[in-house]
Amino acid sequence: MPKEKVTRGKGKATKADSGKKKKDPNAPKRGLSAYMFFANEQREKVREDNPGIKFGEVGKLLGEKWKALNEKQRAPYDAKAATDKKRYEEEKAAYLAGDDEEEEESE
Repeated sequence: MPKEKVTRGKGKATKADSGKKKKDPNAPKRGLSAYMFFANEQREKVREDNPGIKFGEVGKLLGEKWKALNEKQRAPYDAKAATDKKRYEEEKAAYLAGDDEEEEESE
């Protein structure tokens, strides 16, 4: 006599079951990388030089330009990234300190 098929699955998780915390809109924004500072600065120039270019192509050209830069040319972007990282770490420390105070008050 054949055995019955038994399925053992949790099924689809609902949004409430997913266990993922919602992002706090008051949390500090992450620091930008050196490449992102470069890309933000160069994006309009790439679009002007290549009218009608597709969105993905802009990224490819920016990536090629970034790879072509030497250390001396990247230095200003690295400095901006370091400054932004420091800003983020300070804001994060202040944000987390504020969270700790709120938790102590609510207990």
